Amino acid sequence: MHRDLYLVAYDVRDPKRLRRVHRVVVAHATGGQKSAFECFLTEAERNRLADELAGVMDLSEDRAHIIRLRRNCQVVTLGVAVLPRDPVFYFVGG
Repeated sequence: MHRDLYLVAYDVRDPKRLRRVHRVVVAHATGGQKSAFECFLTEAERNRLADELAGVMDLSEDRAHIIRLRRNCQVVTLGVAVLPRDPVFYFVGG
């Protein structure tokens, strides 16, 4: 199964919606903080993430970006940041 690294970032105005969006993204993320997360996703998972976000956001006020990073791009980290890594295993289920 092929997975690509995505950067998922969001800006949500309402605190209640922000908590919902955060829960949706963290469920797919391998790392990140506050409102920017690294997610290794298949195409189907990316589509499901976008659908789930659309279901909890107010699309007239909030925004989210799901950006696929190139496989050969160099990731630069500063401070205590950790380079994103494809995890050893994935849990798929509920």
